[in-house]
Amino acid sequence: MDTEGTYDARGTGADRVPRPAGPPHGAPPPPAYAPRPGPPTPGAPGVEEWLRTPRPVREPGVWRYGHVPRPPEKPEGVSDRSLVVGVLISVLCGLLLWSLWRNGYIPYRLVPLKLFTPGDWWYAGTFGGPRTIEGADALTVYEAVLFGLLVYGCGRLGNWSEIFRRHVAGRGQPFLALATAAGGALAELLVWKDAVPLVRPVLILVASVAGGEIYQSQAVVNVIYTLIALGVLWPFARLGRWGALLAARRGKASAAAPETPAGPPDTPTPDRWPELREAGRTDAAEALTAAVRAGRMNDVDVARLRHAWSVGRGNPERLAALEEAVLRAGGAAALHPSGARDLPRRTALHDLLTGQVRIGGCADDPHNPYARRGSGVALEPALLGTSLLAVGPPGAGKSARLVRPVVESLALQALAGRAAVLAVGGAGGDLGPDDAFDVVVRIGDPSSAHDFDLYGGTTDPDEAAGVLAEGLVGDVTHLDSRRAATVLAQLLGPYRAVHGHFPGVPALRELLDGDLGATDALREALAAGGHRAMLRELEARTRQRGGTGDPGPTLADRIALLDRPAFAPFFATGPEARPFSLRSLEHLPLRVRIDLPERAHAEASRLLTRLVLAQFTAVSAARTDRSLFACLVLDDATHTLTAETVRGVRRLRSVNAGVLLTLRTVDDVPEGLHTALLGAVGCCMAFSGVTTWDGKRFAEVWGKEWVETREVAQHAVFADQPFTRALHGLRKLVTGKAVTRDAVTVRRVERERWSASELAYQLPAGHAVLSLTTVDGEHAPPLLVELNG
Repeated sequence: MDTEGTYDARGTGADRVPRPAGPPHGAPPPPAYAPRPGPPTPGAPGVEEWLRTPRPVREPGVWRYGHVPRPPEKPEGVSDRSLVVGVLISVLCGLLLWSLWRNGYIPYRLVPLKLFTPGDWWYAGTFGGPRTIEGADALTVYEAVLFGLLVYGCGRLGNWSEIFRRHVAGRGQPFLALATAAGGALAELLVWKDAVPLVRPVLILVASVAGGEIYQSQAVVNVIYTLIALGVLWPFARLGRWGALLAARRGKASAAAPETPAGPPDTPTPDRWPELREAGRTDAAEALTAAVRAGRMNDVDVARLRHAWSVGRGNPERLAALEEAVLRAGGAAALHPSGARDLPRRTALHDLLTGQVRIGGCADDPHNPYARRGSGVALEPALLGTSLLAVGPPGAGKSARLVRPVVESLALQALAGRAAVLAVGGAGGDLGPDDAFDVVVRIGDPSSAHDFDLYGGTTDPDEAAGVLAEGLVGDVTHLDSRRAATVLAQLLGPYRAVHGHFPGVPALRELLDGDLGATDALREALAAGGHRAMLRELEARTRQRGGTGDPGPTLADRIALLDRPAFAPFFATGPEARPFSLRSLEHLPLRVRIDLPERAHAEASRLLTRLVLAQFTAVSAARTDRSLFACLVLDDATHTLTAETVRGVRRLRSVNAGVLLTLRTVDDVPEGLHTALLGAVGCCMAFSGVTTWDGKRFAEVWGKEWVETREVAQHAVFADQPFTRALHGLRKLVTGKAVTRDAVTVRRVERERWSASELAYQLPAGHAVLSLTTVDGEHAPPLLVELNG
């Protein structure tokens, strides 16, 4: 297949690829991308806009595409009722003080003014008023200054600014402009009616500075009056933002400021492929820019080419081949081996630049941190690399709202050359359509194009025996899987030495049952071929057969589950076999789905699921090239996990791999593995409907946090004075309650983030609690997620 050298990997030949999905070598380049009739997801933007959308770096699990941080939390303010009462009290107090001032009931009110003015302006005595015109003018200005201070003090006392922000500015435009315009009109009326001392003091001050003869010109007087009117309106215009409103009405207002500051005009935007331009590949960058703007590329093409560029950055020959392919095929360069450029259908929101898939939104709940409420929740390889365990009853939404979006996201990333996905579920499950996968293995279905390799593609008898033993008897608590692996190795090694391949299911069952004809035939073939070491292995197995604690009968019973007529065409190992091996996931970005016959062969399906998990952990740990993220998705991991596979899951985060496991209840795992399993996975998810037993385990995993509690105690009030006792008796007669006072105690206590009862009884339908950990060790607290959000 023609991959322009982008996806060629060391040690991968034609026999490692499940099927030739790509175009043959020498075929003409595929046609340009034709946009589908509708966007891949509802409301999806164009590729150019998608590339330019900011993606700020946030906490783990935040949907970064177009994320806007929530405004800082405001402290609990005064109630509206208290605000209104405060405004009324401050206004009444101000009117009372001003009335007392104007009527001369405030003593020594003119003393400060007389200290700074000539004495011949005033009559003698403390209460003496102005004697001259100058004294009257000074008193007018003095009263204007005191009136301004009185208004300012009443405004601060009554918290006028808060009620304005909450009930006027908070309602936005045009209400803000209309309200301030009404306030400005009222202020103008009060000023020109001399209810507010402003006009006369201004005229007096202007005359004292410029002289009284300035008022002989009517034009000057008109200018002064105009300035006074504009000065009265100016603060209302500032508060109402009249200028911004007028500019918006005229179409001059700019859009909302971007989250990040704009760069210089010559800075290339992401849709212009700046990384290629910096490396001197201007022609390729121009070709891709034109393809993006013409709509001939989709998000998968962009992600695939960016990944191909990053992979080949240190190899000049590889970059030259990639540039040539881009100039020849545009966005269709470096295609996935299948030749596909998108999935046939998407059911979730994806952002391939960050590798995220959105699974819901953070609920507006006190359990969630304030900054996270309302933000999107997304999963990505950095989180799945620590593995995820989801627990919830049937119908809680594990498959539709978690498994399907994650499989879809990994399939898209596989098309971009960044991941390999293996999805395992029951036949008829909703893991995606067949044409969304490169390989579909339908075990038990005669129409399946592929079989399944029980030995994981290995040629080492000991390695094959260890993995097969884990799948066959890993769940048997009284049997040591290491002894079972030894028994299998004593049979697999001799058989392979004679036949060149491992035995099929019928032959292996005969050997485990101790069939004399099969054992004698194998012994004679080993002797004739001179395989003395393997002959000793077979003889050791013959001597141990039937002894105390011999795992042979148990292995034979388990392998008999696969030796059924429905599985006759499967698990073949000869030259005519067509098995799919998990070894193909080592270097190829494959999309694989395995359908298990859960309804007709439940126990065999569980055995195969255990085998797949054991093979996946072994193959992932043995990979030499770990550039691809490999992920195994088990739609139902009931009776699948063993002590060895749990240890294997713990090791996956260091080899760029992970698993997604779903369970109906934690009790589907042996009790001795509960703690080990919850400690092995970095991400845990509890769906609505979990039991209190499961909730208790999650509560222990998520730990406790310090919270501030307020305790209010009511104490009866005993009066000593007769009048007070009479008032208390009257109040009790009217209200029917004794007079009490509140004693508030504030303490810091340590409480569970989520208790077992809250998880069992307070999770709404369609919600789940999710905790996250990245492969770098960064944590996110358990969040209440609305899966439809």
